[in-house]
Amino acid sequence: MLNERENWLRAVQFQHPEWIPCSMSFPPAVWKVFRHDLERILLDHPKLFPEYREGSVDFDETPPVYRQGEYYRDNWGCVWRNIQDGIEGQVVEPPLADWGALTTYRPPDPSTKTERGERDWDQIAREVEERKKKQLLTWGQGERLFDRLYFLRGFDNLMMDFATDDPRLPELIGMLTEYELDLVGRWLELDVDVVGFHTDIATQKSLMISPAKFRQYIKPMFTTIFQTCRKAGKPVQLSSDGRVLEIVDDLIECGVSVHDPQLRANTLDGIAGAYKGRLCAKVDLDRQSFPFLGPEQLRAQVKEVVDRMAAPEGGLMIWAAISAADVPLRNIEALCEAMEDYCLS
Repeated sequence: MLNERENWLRAVQFQHPEWIPCSMSFPPAVWKVFRHDLERILLDHPKLFPEYREGSVDFDETPPVYRQGEYYRDNWGCVWRNIQDGIEGQVVEPPLADWGALTTYRPPDPSTKTERGERDWDQIAREVEERKKKQLLTWGQGERLFDRLYFLRGFDNLMMDFATDDPRLPELIGMLTEYELDLVGRWLELDVDVVGFHTDIATQKSLMISPAKFRQYIKPMFTTIFQTCRKAGKPVQLSSDGRVLEIVDDLIECGVSVHDPQLRANTLDGIAGAYKGRLCAKVDLDRQSFPFLGPEQLRAQVKEVVDRMAAPEGGLMIWAAISAADVPLRNIEALCEAMEDYCLS
């Protein structure tokens, strides 16, 4: 029988996994409200949460930019503001709103800093080795890409940069690319199994920029970074919200190995047509429906995705993101049971 690491890699590489990898996620706001009741659900479903241990989550811990009313400056110089406790805030003061600041701007040092904290590569190396000894999947975190650009410039400014082909835009993208290559190189030295990136680049209706602008400015950056991982024999997981169907072919060409298309934004028809048999889809279930559907409807949603997307060779994962505490516990339980029944059995 395959272990979780082997099965995950087989699913990504279309090499006949034994089950469909599936997962759930919970922001601090959900833990704050449901506390031990949520913990009990995780403990009752060890097949779905094999690494969870009782007491391992501090229900009241709220990281920076998740604290209501707080302003916080991260290591990139972006000032964040939060208006809802336990949910990530947004950047309200971009450090490069004025292009003149670019001449003296320096990104954080990836040898010592994360986006919001300190980085100890010796400790990270020990943690990676410990996971390897346990035959667990090891991850490199490539951080943010397109979203980093609008954090730095401000959203409206960045959209105008693309619309006007601002001559300083390639310099900004080049700076981010060099940062990412430095960071990725450090993860590859640790021989992690996979490198993950985040790059929200779309709304629920379309890309934030045209496909042509994506191919002109962003695709070369993606290709440079992702192919560095692929040439080292490491798959690339890309997480990005919104409707991205117009650029799935481009993502494949860039070197993406697994992507998480949102079910509501891309539709099951769209995902099946663009991904099945071509790019491993970590289907992001319709999180906006979770508060409103009943348990049986949620089971049906999971079953429909599996029925439409599953194949013996692999290429499918399922993810349920519980985004806020308005999702009833019975629905969280129903999603757990459905994923166990349709993905893990």
